[in-house]
Amino acid sequence: MADIFRAVPDPADELSGKTADGEKKKINSDGGAPSEVPRHIAVIPDGNRRWARKRLLPAAAGHKAGVEAFRKLLAHCTDIGVKYVTFYAFSTENWKRSQAEVGALMKLLLEKLLDVEKQMGSYRDRVRFVIVGDRSELTPELVKAIEETERKTAGNKDLTAAVCINYGGRSEIVHAARELARKVKEGELEPEEIDEKALSGALYADMPDPDLIIRTSGELRLSNFLLWQSAYSELYFSDLLWPDFDEAELDKAVEAFAARKRRYGS
Repeated sequence: MADIFRAVPDPADELSGKTADGEKKKINSDGGAPSEVPRHIAVIPDGNRRWARKRLLPAAAGHKAGVEAFRKLLAHCTDIGVKYVTFYAFSTENWKRSQAEVGALMKLLLEKLLDVEKQMGSYRDRVRFVIVGDRSELTPELVKAIEETERKTAGNKDLTAAVCINYGGRSEIVHAARELARKVKEGELEPEEIDEKALSGALYADMPDPDLIIRTSGELRLSNFLLWQSAYSELYFSDLLWPDFDEAELDKAVEAFAARKRRYGS
């Protein structure tokens, strides 16, 4: 797995508004002064089931509405210059839900992955999809759809969308520890060489750490999401249920991020 450890940005770059790769990303909000755009936004999309219950609809309807909110999020992130989005679609803990709901979620994921080009419309050649998580418990049909989606979108450069399926932050760290232990056992790595960079390189995805993590529905916790990568992420909590999270709310989150001073412990 490629190295995903990213060095702490130069303070001068932070003050100038540059991103980690030297670019300076800006948007205008409500005609005001431009603001810095995060390079990487991660999302915990909470509230699909509550959204459905409020409308006397089955949970599956809330999840379908949540997929549409995700599609709009990717389009807007592409437009404003975000380079990476990580989306918590299905956690390792979600298997505890009812068999009917899990089955509906898996069917929905399969349908959308098989039809990703139609779903993304005019953005289909701009967004690259990678699926993050343990695939060993997924059906062969879903794994095949994942591999096909990754293959079809591999050449897209504007935005990388990491969709977390059967993902948990703790299980990801265990996965990394086992990978490092294997390398030590096989003589590929000395124990003294295991550091933050090595562990980061053994994680699931080759992506920079998230600058901003957004959680919806008023819940105030990470829920086992990107535990290693979130060490210095800024957090933004929205009271909106995920299907109601729109472009305007994303702009509010980006404006809040831009107003913060990131010190990285210094």
